[in-house]
Formats: sequence, C-alpha cells, structure tokens
Amino acid sequence: MFPSTTDETMTSKPPRSRIARCLFALLAYVSLGIGLIAIVVPGLPTTEFILLAAWAATKSSPRLSAWLENHRLFGPILSNWRNGKLVARRAKISATISMLACAILMFSLMPHSWPLYAAVAGMSLGNLWIWSRPEPLPEIN
Repeated sequence: MFPSTTDETMTSKPPRSRIARCLFALLAYVSLGIGLIAIVVPGLPTTEFILLAAWAATKSSPRLSAWLENHRLFGPILSNWRNGKLVARRAKISATISMLACAILMFSLMPHSWPLYAAVAGMSLGNLWIWSRPEPLPEIN
C-alpha cells in the first residue's frame, strides 16, 4: 500500500532537487499531521500515515526522520514495520475498534447510500489487510 521503510530506504540520501525535497517534506509533515489527528479520530488510520511520513522524511529531512525513529509512540511502529512489516496485536485491535466505532457512527448518522457502503467496505478491506500482517514475537523476560 505504502512504500516500505526498510533499512535501505531509511539510510538513503535525499533527492538532489530542492523542489523534490520540498515536496517530500510537505508530504512528510502533512502525513504526520494527519497521523496525529488520526490518534483521536475514529476510523482514520494512524499507522499508515506515520509510515508514509517516515518514508517521505527519509527523502527530505534527516532531522524529522530521526525524530520519528526515536519517538516513544511512533518509533516502535516504524521499527516493527522495518523488521518484517510487522503490526502489533494492540495496534490491530485498536484499529479494529476504531473502524467499528466509525462504521456504527456512520450508519447512525448518514443516509444509507453507496458512499456509506463504499466507506465501510474500504474500512473492512483495510482491517483485513492489517490483520493479515504478522505480529512481532513476544519479548521473553
């Protein structure tokens, strides 16, 4: 769905063109902003926007990229993704509950027409994709 953030892309050099770097920076900051908003808005995916922000940051801003990698909330998400496209069970459950709450709200407030059904179908497909991702192995203490 989104470009993977492998070790290779995380250390790649930004494009030489100033315009390209600016566009990647814009994409990174907009994606990060949407990802932050998605933390509190049901139905809006957080992880995908953070992954997109991390990928775009590697192309534009080493400082933003390092901040994301070392962030207490986003760092583990990015590390899991980079190490095998893993999604933690907690994130899967959170995404499912968020999408379910959003679907219930939409069915309660919106007229039942094709846009509503398309949105719920999109959330369902997204949820299936999230649950198809492997989970990180539990840490043994």
